Amino acid sequence: MTFQSPWWLLALLVVALLVAVYVVLQLRRKAYAARFTNVALLGSLVPKRPGWKRHLAFGLVALGLATLVVSLAVPSTEVRVPRERATVVMAVDVSLSMEAQDVEPSRFQAMQRAATEFVDVLPERINLGLVTFAGTATTVVPPTTDRAQVAVAIENLDLAEATAIGEAVFTSLAAIENFQASLESAGEEPPPARIVLLSDGTNTVGRDDTQAIEAARAAGVPVSTIAFGTDYGTLDIDGERVPVPVDRAALEEIADQTGGSYSEAASAAELEQVYADLGSQIGYTTEPQDISPWFVRAGVLVVLLGAVLSLFWTNRLV
Repeated sequence: MTFQSPWWLLALLVVALLVAVYVVLQLRRKAYAARFTNVALLGSLVPKRPGWKRHLAFGLVALGLATLVVSLAVPSTEVRVPRERATVVMAVDVSLSMEAQDVEPSRFQAMQRAATEFVDVLPERINLGLVTFAGTATTVVPPTTDRAQVAVAIENLDLAEATAIGEAVFTSLAAIENFQASLESAGEEPPPARIVLLSDGTNTVGRDDTQAIEAARAAGVPVSTIAFGTDYGTLDIDGERVPVPVDRAALEEIADQTGGSYSEAASAAELEQVYADLGSQIGYTTEPQDISPWFVRAGVLVVLLGAVLSLFWTNRLV
């Protein structure tokens, strides 16, 4: 919980002062009573008071006042709300190494399932595009709010040779730039953009990672990367087992240098969780929600309870 007007909390010192005055008065009353040696005479002069009940009633009133003071400081809690606008391009690796079965049922099938869930996680107003890359990179679906179009494209992906990670970033940036240009021509302000890139291998063709990093930084577009697979993946090529370990270092460097986030997934479940986390980060934001009305209600009820008990027990308010 945070406070939007914390200076009002200084008013709690006034409540503390009232409590201190009350305590002093009670101590003075006891000191005055101690002067009488004739207990019977004291009882006839000073009517019997309800003791702890009187203190309880005052304590409730003081607590209620403190609660009302806290409400003036506008207490707030953080709540998650969908982003109104954003552009996300999902770039997925469809190189032949994705056929490796170190992730069940295979890297490729696990990626398809997790990517489809990512499509469903994002709020409706987020523009989502799809880029695939192997030896080249292709914009399969330009940024759109049509989730069905992206989901169908993911289901119909095909594998190809080589891995062009750098080209995937450049193609994603081009898709974002074209989309933003269309918005500007329509008189709309382009929303913030991000690339989510999944791969299991090293860049083997096309422009290198360094060039891609420079382009993404120049465009102000963070690239969040996911290293998917294990160190023990293999492919059967002409009867020979060829190792296809995941390359983490390059993907981590891209994320670090562009201001994105880096994640690793060595199983289908982990990949689904990574996509869910990214969907939460990208599609939602946190905003303060004023909860001072709750403190006002609680404060008023507690003050009223204390006042009622005081009248019932002592025939006076406090």
